[in-house]
Amino acid sequence: MEKPTQKQGQQDKAGTGIVVPQRRMFLRYAGATALATTLLLTTSCDDDDDETMPTDPETVDLGSGDTGILNYAYALEQLEAAFYAEVVAKSLGMFSQTEQQIMQDLKGHEGIHRDFLKAALGNAAIPDLEVDFSTINFNDKNNILATARTFEDLGVAAYNGAGQYLENAGFLTLAGKIVSVEARHAAVIRDLISNGTFSDTADNMGLDPAMMPADVLQAAAPFIKNKISANNLPK
Repeated sequence: MEKPTQKQGQQDKAGTGIVVPQRRMFLRYAGATALATTLLLTTSCDDDDDETMPTDPETVDLGSGDTGILNYAYALEQLEAAFYAEVVAKSLGMFSQTEQQIMQDLKGHEGIHRDFLKAALGNAAIPDLEVDFSTINFNDKNNILATARTFEDLGVAAYNGAGQYLENAGFLTLAGKIVSVEARHAAVIRDLISNGTFSDTADNMGLDPAMMPADVLQAAAPFIKNKISANNLPK
């Protein structure tokens, strides 16, 4: 991969070697996702033969098998895409020019993730979720960045935890590509909050944490008005 030069990015003042990428350079980070889009859309979700547990008709049931896992990812991507759309629409002016470019890139990436998961799921996709951002102060830059950190860290942990349940090797590969982009998002947001903290989530083995679907959905619940059931996901 081509290394960013000082013309392509802005060197941080702390001299750590961390480069804040400009818009075009940052979009290269999502190259794997662009490839994943093509591959994923050529592979249809298999029908699941597993028996499912009945749910309340007002509850959004993610489903079972690989379809359930992809719907789980789709639900989280809906949340992230909606959040960054709000940031770009309401709060862009409080960020520097470089930060504005990053926020616009994040909005674009999450929208791509959301849209191709929906297309891949086809008729098996859960409906559009109704988000609740009433606790987020979009007039407070620090609150926006803190929320972005929460969503990005949650997304990475969700993919890390659910990937083991995917049976289709192609889906597992694609999930790995998406989570690599999400991890870059998390790193950039952390560095915007405090320079040099981009890897603070890693453990002593250099690995990001993993969370199970029930825990992830509980953490995301305050931001989603719909009740979501993961009862039929693989365990």
